[in-house]
Amino acid sequence: MRLALTTMIKRELMGYFYTPIAYVFLVVFLLFAGVLPLQIGQFLASGQAELTIFFNYLPWLFVVMVPAVTMRLWAEEHASGTIEVLLTLPVPLYIFVIAKFLAAWIFMIVAILLTFPFWLTVNLLGNPDNGVILLGYITSILIAGSYIAVGCFVSVTTRSQIIAFICATSLSFFLTVLGTQIVLDAVQDGLGVGFYLFVASLGILQHFQSGIRGIISLGDIIYMLSLMGLFLFLSWLFLKYRRLS
Repeated sequence: MRLALTTMIKRELMGYFYTPIAYVFLVVFLLFAGVLPLQIGQFLASGQAELTIFFNYLPWLFVVMVPAVTMRLWAEEHASGTIEVLLTLPVPLYIFVIAKFLAAWIFMIVAILLTFPFWLTVNLLGNPDNGVILLGYITSILIAGSYIAVGCFVSVTTRSQIIAFICATSLSFFLTVLGTQIVLDAVQDGLGVGFYLFVASLGILQHFQSGIRGIISLGDIIYMLSLMGLFLFLSWLFLKYRRLS
């Protein structure tokens, strides 16, 4: 099974890096990762040697960019008809689900790590807390994995990459906007503190913010891993239903 998993991951990664689309994606991702904090967030004008402003924009960038990575994972298999071949292979379905997820996650980790010039820049400008920055990167990678799991699930349910992109972006946006203060204030005013805490616990941003501030709790890690596990399980469940039908 380990050989099958490794082979599938390599196959998927080749699908990314052996095409010019992957490199276009990386350029666009790095471009927006730089433009958003520099132009909109006024990164340099803040005069602070830290990457909090940079990290604050990453979830919103993931909302759009991660679905662009995951939309092809299963929708392409549907469109080309190769999914029927995969479903007949004597390999557990969870191997396919995990392999595609890990390949997309590795690709996004590469994209995130390519932003390291920001880290170098703040060290040249001042004396930042590099431990906090490191934890911010780790949290960003975990959050990216959560968005990828969402995208994988959406992709497995449709043969259209466009539909997969739109639906994954919409669902990712919903999970992100739940953690914004505007939504939480509206929930508290309308439904009370109890619902406020419940909605806050579901929103991605609430679990992301503590990590980029250098304080990540066990609850935040469990949330991210649970979100990944839930949508990967749903992907497996859908494939299992497809194999049996």
